[in-house]
Amino acid sequence: MKKIFFALLLLAVSLFAKIDINSADAKTLASINGIGDKKAEAIVEYREKNGKFNKIEDVLKVKGIGDKLLEVIKQEAEVK
Repeated sequence: MKKIFFALLLLAVSLFAKIDINSADAKTLASINGIGDKKAEAIVEYREKNGKFNKIEDVLKVKGIGDKLLEVIKQEAEVK
């Protein structure tokens, strides 16, 4: 019973855990709703050239990401 409980707890945490845009690779970033392979690569390239994002809104500096997409990203991503 304990094993089942902990397995379910781990699953719940992983389902609700946000993706850190400062450390995630392109494949992980592409799993965010609205972010495909090209935008994920653009985020990684921007981060490599300019350093880490200070706040989630800084992702607006990446070409192809606007206010509407930012609102979607905020639900699934964060800056650590």
